[in-house]
Amino acid sequence: MSNLAAKRILLGITGGIAAYKSIELIRLLTKAGADVQVVLTDGAKAFVTEMTLQAVSGKPVRSTLLDPTAEAGMGHIELAKWADLIVIAPASADFMARYAQGMANDLLTTLCLATEAPVLLAPAMNQAMWRHPATQANADTLAQRGVLSVGPADGAQACGDVGPGRMTEPADIFTYLNDNLAAESIPQDLNGQHWVITAGPTMEAIDPVRYISNHSSGKMGYALAQAAQLRGAKVTLISGPVTLSAPQGVTLVKVKSADDMLTACQQAMTKTADVFIGAAAVADFKMKSQSHQKMKKQTNRDELQLTLVKNPDIIATIAEQKGANCMVGFAAETQDVIAYAKGKLERKGLDMIIANDVSRSDIGFNQDENQVTVITHEKTWSPEKASKQQLAMQLVEHIYQHTQSSSAD
Repeated sequence: MSNLAAKRILLGITGGIAAYKSIELIRLLTKAGADVQVVLTDGAKAFVTEMTLQAVSGKPVRSTLLDPTAEAGMGHIELAKWADLIVIAPASADFMARYAQGMANDLLTTLCLATEAPVLLAPAMNQAMWRHPATQANADTLAQRGVLSVGPADGAQACGDVGPGRMTEPADIFTYLNDNLAAESIPQDLNGQHWVITAGPTMEAIDPVRYISNHSSGKMGYALAQAAQLRGAKVTLISGPVTLSAPQGVTLVKVKSADDMLTACQQAMTKTADVFIGAAAVADFKMKSQSHQKMKKQTNRDELQLTLVKNPDIIATIAEQKGANCMVGFAAETQDVIAYAKGKLERKGLDMIIANDVSRSDIGFNQDENQVTVITHEKTWSPEKASKQQLAMQLVEHIYQHTQSSSAD
């Protein structure tokens, strides 16, 4: 049975081309057994019709704040109390601005101010609007007030631009709700803890236009950051170049090279962190000497030799410096996965290592699902294949339990 069964979900739809995606989200929620009530803004009516949404949700659609038929019983307050969860998908820049300012000039903003239920935004807008300092300030303000957010995604937009601003796909929003927000409450047992997490690839420059890197998408590290933050931890996410947006409430530090990442990790630990998770796929080697000009192709040569030197071993360095009470590494391997992972656990001085087989096309790099083996000095645990968001919640719980048992010894 889905975690969303019998949950009362108020779905707010604001004005934007992504509004059509909300029809699929309603279908997924109702199929899972959720009770969905739709609220439209005036702007949303230009993109989707009340009749369509009523047919999909099975309930009349609300859009008017002062509806005489509903307000006889203070209907907008009753609706705010009715909801177990409020989801705004899409959440436009205009809605986020009004919500951040505490305005209550339509039904949806009024409900968000009047409810005690968790509120989740799925932002959707032009990439320039998303990047605008005003929108970023509004997003930060809402996050500080406990409003959750998923996305936006990065990619091609209806206007022809490319960049962050696409609404997260309905299936991913559904997964997030089912895995993270559908429980009666998310334990806040990580309150007061500082988790430092690395994610994504590193990029080692050859010359100003070429570099050495790998296929890491950063999805696993970002999911871990979100899972830890949801349980109350202060999270610093140190990320190589990816196309993901950082979860709201997480401190993002962007880096490129392994040297940059090591420096950022050390700076993040002005005092010892509670947990350090090295989920980044750090390049093993870098150029011994980077060319400051573009290297030209030699027409009389068919080969090019590059001299590489080892990059710093970030997680081993942090472990040696006692940078965190619990050190967790990742081992992305293509053969003898468990044996290599156990070797890294001992060699790098870690408390735990998470091994995954990146030779499989259905998990690992650039995939939405993953399957791992968690290895400590005492035991091995292999959770079932799951979405990276769901797996992240399990891993954070496992790490928390490990730290609790270690401190009790």
